[in-house]
Amino acid sequence: MRHLRIVLVVLAALLVGLLTAPTAQAAPNFKAPYPCGQTWTYSHHSAEVRLALDFVRSDGGATAGAPVLASASGTAYRYYEAGGAGNYVVIDHGGGWKTYYFHLASFGISHGQAVAQGQSIGTTGSTGNSSGAHIHYEQLYNGVGQTIRINGASLAPYPGSYHQKYLTSDNGCAGGGKYWVDTFANAPGYSSPTSTAQTGTLYAGTNYVFCKAWGREIRDSAGNFNHWWLKTDLDVGPANQYVSAYYLSRWGNDEARDNSGRVIPDC
Repeated sequence: MRHLRIVLVVLAALLVGLLTAPTAQAAPNFKAPYPCGQTWTYSHHSAEVRLALDFVRSDGGATAGAPVLASASGTAYRYYEAGGAGNYVVIDHGGGWKTYYFHLASFGISHGQAVAQGQSIGTTGSTGNSSGAHIHYEQLYNGVGQTIRINGASLAPYPGSYHQKYLTSDNGCAGGGKYWVDTFANAPGYSSPTSTAQTGTLYAGTNYVFCKAWGREIRDSAGNFNHWWLKTDLDVGPANQYVSAYYLSRWGNDEARDNSGRVIPDC
């Protein structure tokens, strides 16, 4: 009988422990740490003990000086470490979750400032122990590095070098996924970036587009050209068709940006 009482006491203690044990806090819906529409490539090296990723820009824009954005809301703190992280920001998101942003060229927040998701916290640089401009980015839970997740999706398995995997940001996007562009002439529409059968027309002026895709080249006699095609709703013809980025008013060859200079994301 004594043994039975001991067993019951042990089982009761285990049950109490299970009922009172703290539960893991759900992670925020983290987004990429750089602006909407930009595409960056990322890599991981074995010396990183907290499952960090390094990001560099790969869409033709400059890495150095690019805005670094809060990947979720929280309270931001700024620090400096000469032989390591350089200028860096830590954002406490609550529930044990924090993100780290290393090697900043400059700060965009004050120490202890509340920040919103998508808010600029600094600019990309190469301060501290760094061989070139990049964003060193970490997600920690209760001080332990976690596999990076963006919009709930894991970026694992990590590549060991750049230009193997890419990530287009939707951080700070506005307007329901629409990007406003100016076109200098009426643009013929097609059902795909490779089609040659015109389906309608997008009139010259200010128009919205959703995303871009690589396709057949459009070139004029002056040597101007573009391979990017923009998904949009035509003025004459069906919705969700493609027009060439050649017709954009303010950008160059093989560029596809909106009127604010943001690279239009891939479809």
